[in-house]
Amino acid sequence: MRAALGVFDSGVGGLTVLAALRQALPGVPLHYIADSANAPYGERSHEFITARSLALTQHLHEQGATVVVVACNTATAAAAEALRQQHPGLPIVGIEPGIKPAAAASRNGRVGVLATTTTVNSTRFKALIERHAAGAQVTAVGCSGVVRHIEEGDLDSAELRDLVARYCQPLKQAGVDTALLGCTHYPFIRALWQAELGAGVQLLQIEQAVAQQAARLWPHAIQPGEAAPIRLASTGDTDVLGRLACEGLGWEGFVLERCTV
Repeated sequence: MRAALGVFDSGVGGLTVLAALRQALPGVPLHYIADSANAPYGERSHEFITARSLALTQHLHEQGATVVVVACNTATAAAAEALRQQHPGLPIVGIEPGIKPAAAASRNGRVGVLATTTTVNSTRFKALIERHAAGAQVTAVGCSGVVRHIEEGDLDSAELRDLVARYCQPLKQAGVDTALLGCTHYPFIRALWQAELGAGVQLLQIEQAVAQQAARLWPHAIQPGEAAPIRLASTGDTDVLGRLACEGLGWEGFVLERCTV
């Protein structure tokens, strides 16, 4: 079994991380699981998210993953420590809102965070703000319902636009000049966030930093030559996952399958 880099998310959002990983590690096989049957995690309990994260990580490891990327802010906040305890020899790379770079990038010291409700309410997120806000005023909004639209392949409906407008309003009232997309699903509708917040607000993502960390932890030699295979799996309907990989990322030739974990 060829060593692979395993990645999982609550659904299709982690494809944005997978794209960054493909760019950073073109010679490494990628195995991605979208837990779409149980999405969105942002509306699930801490215990449920931890149980799913443990099961998905175990499955990826059994399938040959020698590094696992948790491509989900919510799952990282809920389960990262439990994953590291269960797999002490397996490098685990989490993803979380980049409070420190956002605070550094802000010109007026007012930063907004758009994330899931679970992420915003987590102890881990609150600790990030305490450690890294560096005096910046942080306005965090839990964006319930947005992930569900994206999981259904809806990237531009009137209903979705209404949600985006509602969740951006507190950031606009706070006068932020920098906003973090704190969920890996959200870059798929980056244009909607930007249009609502205005051109004067800079939007930040963290996928590139995650990919760089995974590259540092990859324990094997990387063979030059053709790009390694990509294996995409979903616990739910595979149609949206395949369509976003094709249309959103421009990929072809990947393996698309159902996952029964």
